[in-house]
Amino acid sequence: MSATRERSVPARGRRAPRPESRYPTREIGGATYFTSRDVYGDLVLVVKRFPGPPTAAAESPRPFVLVHGIGVSSRYFQPLAARLARLGPVWVVDLPGYGASPKPPRHVTLEDHAEVLARFLQRAGIRNPVVVGHSMGSQVVSVAAHRHPELVDRLVMLGPTTDDRRRSVPQQSWSLFIEMLKAPWSAKWVVGSDYLFRCGIPYYIRQLPNLIDDRPEDRMPQLPMPVLVVRGDGDPICPPRWTRHLADLAPQGRHAEVRGPHVIMFTDPGRTAELLLEHAR
Repeated sequence: MSATRERSVPARGRRAPRPESRYPTREIGGATYFTSRDVYGDLVLVVKRFPGPPTAAAESPRPFVLVHGIGVSSRYFQPLAARLARLGPVWVVDLPGYGASPKPPRHVTLEDHAEVLARFLQRAGIRNPVVVGHSMGSQVVSVAAHRHPELVDRLVMLGPTTDDRRRSVPQQSWSLFIEMLKAPWSAKWVVGSDYLFRCGIPYYIRQLPNLIDDRPEDRMPQLPMPVLVVRGDGDPICPPRWTRHLADLAPQGRHAEVRGPHVIMFTDPGRTAELLLEHAR
């Protein structure tokens, strides 16, 4: 996959960032986006909004909201977001403490992340969205959908964690090591720099129990909306037995595979976008 290139587009009124202020317009993969900084109590969410083309309303049945996994940020969603934005509006978030979002002053649980996401959906007035989570982000979006089903029209879980037979730090660390060996260098650079320099190892370690202690299988039977579970056919973190099990538990669940490792939305954004658009329709 060729690397996407990001560039700034001139915008008026550039000022120092403030809560809920809009940053300069940017562009990636031919799609323009705006960045906002939203404050929810003591937690901050940074959001990239791709408004899509003027004809979006006729081409895309629903807007998309993309939520990243542990240690990383919205950056690895950008190739997928750029493709989806050709047809309609897309929002990509940096959860509190990740990417461009500042570190929280306290411990943030999976439920905290889910509540901030739900409040963002309400505040932004996003109607009938397809909410997409990757890895730990799939756990966040499933919690949000379980608690606030009226805010989520369709749910997508990409590479959902955590496999119920490997819920330990050594097992998850080994799977992540295998994943880094399989991923292309472009993905390693984005993911590795996020882990080391933007999230940081201390925050990653504090967040890891969120991923391991959660039981997403308990929520799946209670999700009323259509749910799509997708894995890469070479994903060492999410075995097919686990992802098929989650899809089978959902009343309106469906399972699909994409060629590639854990970060399928980065390595194969084209096929992943096709599956998401099919699910949205």
